[in-house]
Amino acid sequence: MTTRPVASFWRRNAQRGGIFFRILFFLCFLCMLLAIYVVRHPLLRLMGGFWVVDETPAQADAIVMLGDDNFNADRAARAAQLYRAGWAPRVVASGRYLRPYASITELEQHDLEERGVPATDVVRFAQKAENTREEMAALAQLISSRGWKRILLVTSNYHTRRSRYLAERQFPPGTTLRVVAAADADYDPQDWWRTRNGLRIFAGECVAMLVSLWEMRHKDVQTTEFGLVHAASDCWRFVRARHRDHVYRPLSLYYSS
Repeated sequence: MTTRPVASFWRRNAQRGGIFFRILFFLCFLCMLLAIYVVRHPLLRLMGGFWVVDETPAQADAIVMLGDDNFNADRAARAAQLYRAGWAPRVVASGRYLRPYASITELEQHDLEERGVPATDVVRFAQKAENTREEMAALAQLISSRGWKRILLVTSNYHTRRSRYLAERQFPPGTTLRVVAAADADYDPQDWWRTRNGLRIFAGECVAMLVSLWEMRHKDVQTTEFGLVHAASDCWRFVRARHRDHVYRPLSLYYSS
């Protein structure tokens, strides 16, 4: 006789508890959406900036400018700036063939010459690559045949992270690589979501990076960063200096006495 009221009591409490937790979950969800809305701009800037790799230039054997520059020739402008600053003695203008008798490299050479790079220091490299991965493979053969060991890679800001990922795994082993970003008129990491071109580029890079990760899944990094090479060199010089001090200083003290 007493079990029915007790069961009814616990059932009512369970229903109230279920409603309470559903309301609590809904409120937490609304708070999360509100927080995302408040920090949406910093979050979007962080997402947009993720694609940009812009390393400090260092002395190199060649500046390699990737093909398919934009209308304003922003890649050519950055490559020419690095050349005029004396970071490398030559600029490689990489570009795909448009016809059997013409390629993008002719346009790139014109852009470079207009910005102060002599024609004699422009290495025109026409290739049939259909994507960045194939372009890096073709460039790897060029770098190997010329015996270059240090490369400054120049491409559009949004294209730098994927380009570095592919170059690290396809350039000749031991090549020291540094990637320098060229500002792009169509992609501003600070407000990319406000323009159609910015949205298109961001979405395209997301898909292209996933494809690159899949294609290079069995490839290891073959290049060396400039910073690691310089750090090892500095460390070796420090060890040698300490060794000389350890050996010769006691001798100098002995003879001075």
